[in-house]
Amino acid sequence: MSLLRSGPLGSMIPVFLLAENRLLREALVRLLSKKDGIRIVGSGPYSSQVLEQILSSEPDIVVLDSVSRALSHDRVIRRLREARPEIGVVMVGMEPDEGVFLRLVREGVLGYVLTDASAVEVWRAIRDVAAGEAVCPPSLSVALFRCAAQPQMSPPGVTIRKSLDLSPRQQQLANLIRQGFSNKEVAARLNLSEQTVKNHVHRMLRKVGAVDRATIGELYRSEGSA
Repeated sequence: MSLLRSGPLGSMIPVFLLAENRLLREALVRLLSKKDGIRIVGSGPYSSQVLEQILSSEPDIVVLDSVSRALSHDRVIRRLREARPEIGVVMVGMEPDEGVFLRLVREGVLGYVLTDASAVEVWRAIRDVAAGEAVCPPSLSVALFRCAAQPQMSPPGVTIRKSLDLSPRQQQLANLIRQGFSNKEVAARLNLSEQTVKNHVHRMLRKVGAVDRATIGELYRSEGSA
């Protein structure tokens, strides 16, 4: 279903830009304002009032820049989708991380644009999502097929939650994964090499029987609430 609005502005797509970095936010506003068919209706950083700001601006598309902030800041994506399911969410500046990508898809993101994308690619992603399409890099599309082919996992019971038996370091990793941090970001925060983080994640996947790294975060969150 297309999100494009009809009326005096024709096919102009109202867009709200949500970015923590002011320089990036202002650069995106300048670049996208020059593109045909886009009207910037608002922009701002993550804050306690950001959801209200977005909704009052009445955008068709919301562009976000930080996966960690988007997933950890009051679950802004999920709350936005609950308030207005018709809004399309596009994440920009992303890493080609399958686990993070799948987590964002579950949250309701329809556009996933990598960190080396050009302004034209961001514009195309906005346009395509507004037209009712989903956008992701070809290298990550296979992750969706693999995920769909996996048997549906039942929510873990208390016995399973208590048997995760993660080490203190693995619990740190699981908590950061739950917040949406990529392996590279986790490595930087814990002062580890990215390869060490990958090795930990691999062992954790085997230990908890998870199909992807995003599931580790979900299991960890369930364990903490048991």
